[in-house]
Amino acid sequence: MPIIENSAVVLTLWATIGYLLGSIPFGMVVASMMNLGNLRDIGSGNIGATNVLRTGNKKAAALTLIFDAAKGAVALLLARNFAGEDAAQLAAVMAMLGHCFPIWLKFNGGKGVATFLGIMLAYSFPVGAACCAAWLIGAFLWRLSSMGALVSAATSTFLLVGMGEGTALFMGIFLTLMVFFRHRENIKRIRAGTEPKIGAK
Repeated sequence: MPIIENSAVVLTLWATIGYLLGSIPFGMVVASMMNLGNLRDIGSGNIGATNVLRTGNKKAAALTLIFDAAKGAVALLLARNFAGEDAAQLAAVMAMLGHCFPIWLKFNGGKGVATFLGIMLAYSFPVGAACCAAWLIGAFLWRLSSMGALVSAATSTFLLVGMGEGTALFMGIFLTLMVFFRHRENIKRIRAGTEPKIGAK
């Protein structure tokens, strides 16, 4: 039960908290702490776990994945606990925006897949688990991380509705569109057959 009434001020507060949490560039932090170099000069130049994996350090990639997922989950769960469901979904949306467009990196961030999955797991564990399964299926069939992300995002809204979580429809649609928007260059490469396979540097 929310302990603070949902007012415009409260929603603005949680939107800000969500954005700032999402803006933390854990890939850059982990790479720096482990002396892996500047992620902008490696692989795709992205700050997410897939590109961290291209450094050859699986531990760093795993930590990036966990932290990027956690920041979306934490934003949603904190807002849900203190201000209710509307604030929770708003904080989640803003965490996704923060990851993709972080103020600390001149609004040039990651592609949001881990953060998207963290949000889904926190919002509804069964839906989140199904989204993770969809990612694994897509990535396994095509051996492309980006295809896993696109399959997962594309099915997420249907999973929300099908599992009785239709009140999160706007959040689901927004997150899906963000994943597709951030993967627009990947989609071009998939069509051209030049998208790097999983494990390629």
